[in-house]
Amino acid sequence: MEKSIQKQLLNCRQAKRNMAKLRSEDRAQLLRDLSKTLRENKDLIIAANLRDLNKMDSNDSKYDRLRLDENRIEELVKAVEKVASLSDPIDALLTERVLENGLLLQKRSVALGVVAVIYESRPNVTIDVASLCLRSGNVCLLRGGSDAWESNSVLVGLIQQVLNKAGLDPNMVQLLPVERELLMELLHAKGDVDILIPRGSQGLIDFVRTHAKVPVIETGAGVCHTYVDHTADLQMAAKIIANAKISRPSVCNALDTILVDKEVVSNLIAFLVPYFKAAEVQVLADEVAYPYWLNLAYPYLNLADATDFGREFLSLACSMKSVSGLESALEHISEYSSKHSECIVSSNSENISNFMRAVDAAAVYANASTRFTDGAEFGLGAEIGISTQKLHARGPFALEKLVCEKWFVTGHGQIR
Repeated sequence: MEKSIQKQLLNCRQAKRNMAKLRSEDRAQLLRDLSKTLRENKDLIIAANLRDLNKMDSNDSKYDRLRLDENRIEELVKAVEKVASLSDPIDALLTERVLENGLLLQKRSVALGVVAVIYESRPNVTIDVASLCLRSGNVCLLRGGSDAWESNSVLVGLIQQVLNKAGLDPNMVQLLPVERELLMELLHAKGDVDILIPRGSQGLIDFVRTHAKVPVIETGAGVCHTYVDHTADLQMAAKIIANAKISRPSVCNALDTILVDKEVVSNLIAFLVPYFKAAEVQVLADEVAYPYWLNLAYPYLNLADATDFGREFLSLACSMKSVSGLESALEHISEYSSKHSECIVSSNSENISNFMRAVDAAAVYANASTRFTDGAEFGLGAEIGISTQKLHARGPFALEKLVCEKWFVTGHGQIR
């Protein structure tokens, strides 16, 4: 029998109607129940995750993204609790007025409907997306990668267990099969899926954008720069860069390229070496910076080539480019940025202002690590991804953006 997701798409239609009947407090309670269930079943989750991890090379850059341990599960639990506590984004009255003919005109926020998310490796996304969708009154279809199948199956099973226990439709959250031949069915599910969000590699995002007939919101890959100008506190700059590169190198808000004013290249490198050497960061330096690293006998060093700029490393590696001031840095970022997160380290307020206004990115930073571009860190509870486009949402795609607008018009017999 040929495989298909048509049954699951059909289930969404009924689930969407059932979801619309739930009160805000019902949806919040579901998340409180889910957080408790996750905590009670952490051993089951870790065992399933271990089955996935055992199929992957521990040196693979995706390994860290895939891993769930007690601490990460507890982070998920707290994120779900946070989303439960957030204000309901739907049914907010956005506009209200009475027209001259007596019609009462109201504009309210409403759920998007059926939200499908395609993602790779990270099983935490399963819980983030499900909790955000449930809180905002949306049905969700989850299409994770084959490398996280065991983890995702257990997590969605626990979500559906909570829904069943509450007497609700378990199809409000569904896990789709991972077979590649079924992906096109999802991309072409116009009328069944209201919005499609790809989260993962640039290749995945490009494929979805090219082939989808369903409206797409991109959560882009992160090619993140940190520019250190000649006025910067270099000790602080090194600390910021080390955090942005080392704290979790496999995520999209990690640093990829260091841009540094030529006046302070050697001094910045001297501050960076202890951090980078301890973490064994591979440095791909341009012709100006390379000799300074070499003179300090830095062991993990290569000369950069053109392909090392505009590259998302997702590992303990980064490139370094020497520039001639702010305009040179802005020109480089304009050419190579993925418009995710960009940073300037400077003590010059004019340079900071010019940088933050000129850089075209979802998040711009002054004197702080790009690692903060995250829904939870921004106080949004969780996120589906970081949107790098300009329509509907930009930056952390979180609860507040899982809605659209609907006009309510009430009359007493008016005709036109």
